[in-house]
Amino acid sequence: MIQFDRVVKKFGDHVVLRELDFSVKPGEFVTLIGPSGSGKTTILRLLMTLETADDGTIQVGGEYLSHMERGGKLVPADERHLRNQRKRIGMVFQQFNLFPNMKVLQNVTEAPVRALGLSKAEAEQRARELLEMVGLSDKIDAHPMQLSGGQQQRVAIARALAMRPQVLLLDEVTSALDPELVAGVLAVLKEIARTTDITFLCVTHEMQFAQDVSDRVMMFDQGQVIEDAPPEQLFTQPAHERTRSFLHAVIDRAV
Repeated sequence: MIQFDRVVKKFGDHVVLRELDFSVKPGEFVTLIGPSGSGKTTILRLLMTLETADDGTIQVGGEYLSHMERGGKLVPADERHLRNQRKRIGMVFQQFNLFPNMKVLQNVTEAPVRALGLSKAEAEQRARELLEMVGLSDKIDAHPMQLSGGQQQRVAIARALAMRPQVLLLDEVTSALDPELVAGVLAVLKEIARTTDITFLCVTHEMQFAQDVSDRVMMFDQGQVIEDAPPEQLFTQPAHERTRSFLHAVIDRAV
């Protein structure tokens, strides 16, 4: 579903991703771990077309993301191509980014009506189903400021799902939450992963969550994948010394 082929990303003279190769199968839940600055969030930003790679290609569902074929050659994608690709990819951010002037129901229906062309009735039916899924059917008429951080993040998850994405990107979705609210949000994500065929790419420092829900975990360091393994292997018998030292530091800090 996701294919990175020799992707390079630089910010000035700083190389963030170094000829990065990796793939994610349809329906897989893959988690990216590693130190800050290793390139994890940049990967998500490339997939959201918020950034453009300096070299290499990215494919989603067998189609080029930021390129298109013209005259037998790959050229930078035009806005129409990018717009169509964005519809297939959802993202839940660290910050909830809800519209403060809109009630919960409208926050979830706005994008499907405007971007997908759904009728208001169809969008509202879908929104109500999703808000029930994330445990917020009683908050439909609330404004975001009336919700806790955990509730706002669950609205953001419902909003992303309302676009019916093939791929859902999660960027440290619990980092802005008080510790007692984290478990509820992670439980919602586990259930979505279990009951849908969405492909997930997740950046997190919640090691227990990564261990519980992931099909694979990739360890990043200095813009490259240094280890890629099932969680039961990576967390108990990591092959790379850098992975061992990172996990030791993160788990000790959590304790």
